[in-house]
Amino acid sequence: MTLQIKLAQTSEESLLAEFFQESVGKWHSERRYYTLPDGETKEMVSTITCRFLEAGCDELQKLAQIHGLPEAVILTCGAEVIWESTDSVTGRKQSKGSTLFGALGNVLYRDRGFATAKPVTAQYHFPNPKTLCLRTEYNDSVFEEELKFIGSKYRTRQSIISRAGEQLMIGQYLEKRIDKIIRNS
Repeated sequence: MTLQIKLAQTSEESLLAEFFQESVGKWHSERRYYTLPDGETKEMVSTITCRFLEAGCDELQKLAQIHGLPEAVILTCGAEVIWESTDSVTGRKQSKGSTLFGALGNVLYRDRGFATAKPVTAQYHFPNPKTLCLRTEYNDSVFEEELKFIGSKYRTRQSIISRAGEQLMIGQYLEKRIDKIIRNS
């Protein structure tokens, strides 16, 4: 039984590594947030840059330390995501930042969450090789996210944020690949 569980986790980790590698590059993201139940919307555009992280790299070692994992534990792969967002209506800059992701089994370790600067973990799974589903819980909230590749040039994302069983916000994203190659600055 233990062997089957380990094989399943290895398969999930392999799918995640492929997903992260496919995400490498620069993306233009258009998204709309719906605040529930009133339906108020907010539209944003972002430039997102994704970089694949190999097992044992400095960033993943630091991420493991942040989460208090034993030194012997090596995160199998990861990604660095850098973004800069602007309000589509006003043109004002909204946010700029980065986050690290690292995988071990079916857990995705992050150096920050969607609504917190503190480290968080998410459970992940793949209903198919091109669709990554995440579930993150913190501060009495649940964040469910689905990222899906549409060919090699597009991704869709949907995020649902809930608290106490009530949905508070839905985010829908369309992301178009701008450049597949990351150039060093």
